[in-house]
Amino acid sequence: MWVYRKLSNVLSRLVALNSLVILLVILLAGLSVKDYACFLVNSEKVVGQDFVDTLNRFLWIVSTLAFLTAGLFHYFSVKKIVGPIKHLSKAAKEIKEGIPPSKVPISTSDELQELIENFNSMSETLYSVQEQREEMLRDIAHELRTPLTNINGYLEALQNQVIEGDPELFRSLLEESRRITRIVELITELNSWNNRIYFLEKSFEQIEINNVITEALTAFHLKLHNQFTDIHIHTENASILGNKDGLMQVFTNLLQNILDYNTGEKLEVNGEIRNHHYVITFIHTGQVIDPEKKNLIFERFYRLEQSRSTKSGGAGLGLAIAKSIIEAHKGDIGLKTDGTRHTFLINLPFL
Repeated sequence: MWVYRKLSNVLSRLVALNSLVILLVILLAGLSVKDYACFLVNSEKVVGQDFVDTLNRFLWIVSTLAFLTAGLFHYFSVKKIVGPIKHLSKAAKEIKEGIPPSKVPISTSDELQELIENFNSMSETLYSVQEQREEMLRDIAHELRTPLTNINGYLEALQNQVIEGDPELFRSLLEESRRITRIVELITELNSWNNRIYFLEKSFEQIEINNVITEALTAFHLKLHNQFTDIHIHTENASILGNKDGLMQVFTNLLQNILDYNTGEKLEVNGEIRNHHYVITFIHTGQVIDPEKKNLIFERFYRLEQSRSTKSGGAGLGLAIAKSIIEAHKGDIGLKTDGTRHTFLINLPFL
């Protein structure tokens, strides 16, 4: 049994178990028949045909008992091995039926342990993805409901001649229609960067990352100087493999987010080389962000102020798109904050 417990391979364990059962049957039958034969000859003085008949009957009895004993031993041993597989089968059936499966207990230390761990991890990932998908659908419905309601209300009023059309009304309808179009385009852009095959088809080339940062800051020159009285910019020259348009969009989204939520007068933008990475930081003072929820701002449709309308607060997709673009460049983006002083960090590797 010590050898059996030491075997970690399922196939080896089954082979060892079957060999042990066969050996047990042979030992029980062989030793019992030998001892009984000696008893008949030496003690009972049974010889000749009586000896053969008595020994045959005993052999049948011993073989049956040995078979039943070995069979029970084999049954409970195999049941212990197969038990985890039954749990996996039940959990897989729950997933098939759309039921979040309970975590499969780990009661083995062989390949089944690895299989169960991977299955548990897979089921947790599937459940998480399902929740995210449902949440995204709710968010999309929420984002589109307001402009669609406004459009439908105006159109019904026009149809029923409650109001008359005028340039201001048509301008409002056009604005709502453009908002819906913008949300759909942002969702499409986000999904395109999340699609690995798609972004591999994008144009990745050697670009001067410091020039891209400067270009983005130049585009926001007037807006930045209207809000900030103290602006410090320092970027080291460096060339990385990337998509210029995508990175330009990242910086644009970040700067727009900073402008939307800024409360201070100082902005620092730095770009420097650290350990085979180009590290970019945007530092400013803004509206309060709970440090424990800082990663949520990179989620789809998340806003610092949940009460803000889509008109004033945007679609809540800018930073989510920025995250997808940076991840497509094998980098990472994050936020460090003490609540009001925020530092956006971007790490881009030299591929």
